[in-house]
Amino acid sequence: MVVVHRVFRRESALLPRLVRAVPDGDTARAARIVAALRDYTLGLHHHHHAEDELIWPLLRARAAHDDDLVARMTEQHEAIDRTLAAVSEWMPVWERTGDRISGEELALALDAHRTTLLEHLDEEERSVLPLVAEHLTVPEWDLVGERGLAGLPKNKRLLALGAILEEATPEESAYFLGKVPPVGRLLWRAVGRRQYDAHRRTVRAPLDGE
Repeated sequence: MVVVHRVFRRESALLPRLVRAVPDGDTARAARIVAALRDYTLGLHHHHHAEDELIWPLLRARAAHDDDLVARMTEQHEAIDRTLAAVSEWMPVWERTGDRISGEELALALDAHRTTLLEHLDEEERSVLPLVAEHLTVPEWDLVGERGLAGLPKNKRLLALGAILEEATPEESAYFLGKVPPVGRLLWRAVGRRQYDAHRRTVRAPLDGE
């Protein structure tokens, strides 16, 4: 989870900068950034849905004395959803026009989203992960990651793996790749790594050299 959180921290910081870097009226560039933003929101949605489905019920049952913490995690997920609703309102407007005014509104919504997200991620890592280690079995914990990945469209899974490996240490990379089926590891080495590198260069090109 900590490595996945690094991805969300990175992307939530990059996205408002990428929006602000689009020249006024450049709808082609705006469409590419919106596509990346939709990938981000989809990944975050499935990550949180897996937690809502697989972690919080078990902690409520097994760590009743920490029920207030679990309730707060649920409330924070709802707060994050509200910030993403604001993001979703501006995405189609900016995608259609590429103008600076709607772009700045979108970037401000992304800034607000990041503030709410970081508060949640920090508390989850500080307070929830120790409870997970105490009260969930290894198979129960592994299922959380599997469910989050399974929710993604198949054509997005190599990109998601690349996003995770970008943030992982060599030891963490070996762990994640070890969870991937053999055919998936083969696809990653054959096409996935190059696909992700090309995607990253295309999306982040305006920020290169900063």
